[in-house]
Amino acid sequence: MSATAQESLLDPLRDGLARMIMTKVAGPDPRAARAQVHNTVGPRWFAPDRPIRRVHGDASMFAGGLRALLLQSLHPLAMAAVSAHSGYRGDPWGRLQRTSFFLAITTYGAAADAEEAVARVRAVHERVRGISPDGVHYRASDPHLLKWVHLAEVDSFLAAHQRYGAAPLDALECDGYVEDTARVARALGVVDPPTTQLELRQMLAEYRPELRGTTEARQAARFILVHPPVPLAARPAYAVLTAAAVGLLPWWTRWPLRLPLLPLAEGTVVRAAGDGLTRTIRWALASPTLGETNTE
Repeated sequence: MSATAQESLLDPLRDGLARMIMTKVAGPDPRAARAQVHNTVGPRWFAPDRPIRRVHGDASMFAGGLRALLLQSLHPLAMAAVSAHSGYRGDPWGRLQRTSFFLAITTYGAAADAEEAVARVRAVHERVRGISPDGVHYRASDPHLLKWVHLAEVDSFLAAHQRYGAAPLDALECDGYVEDTARVARALGVVDPPTTQLELRQMLAEYRPELRGTTEARQAARFILVHPPVPLAARPAYAVLTAAAVGLLPWWTRWPLRLPLLPLAEGTVVRAAGDGLTRTIRWALASPTLGETNTE
């Protein structure tokens, strides 16, 4: 049987997998979401050759997104805000869809749409405020908390891309990616975001004294890793994805979140399985009959 014939036999599987992924990530009508992002006429924040487009369009973002959530949870005030206001337990897919749309519209969309999306997020942040379980006041619009969330996301997306991306970035492109993300961060209210990988590492280190594994953080980790709202048929693949995400976390995050540290397994079995799953997701989303749902 020729390779073309074999691919034709796999097309229904590929299309079904692509639809399943995209409806979870982009909502019930992913074609409409993609059309708004890519087909709206107007200037963009980022040119087609910018590193941010390569990173945010790659299937490695799935592992990077989970890593970001786990890393972000280590800041007690950020976790308190998420626990009290985000609805991640009651509507996890809705939160995922809103986040993925924000990333897509600011990375690929028309500048006017990106600015509108940023304005909506800033309005939400202004309403999110409260008192943490240990009695500390917080507000989501606090530039210090915004910077932590930004740092955790950028570090996670970049780490995932460098390990599982189809075309990892070189050193200059890594700095370019950090610089690109700073454009979005400033729009959201982050003061002095990093513009190089070195600055990113330095700023992450500066937050270390503030981080700890609270009860809320460990509960969120269990929800993400052990009790996710994922159909039984998809649990094996999701287990590989979560193992890949945990394997990307720094060693110092493991004990606070009560996560295992298994360097040998993470460097071999987990890495191979994560690479295989990421390649499968990338293959599905490149389906020729569903090209309009591809996030790249």
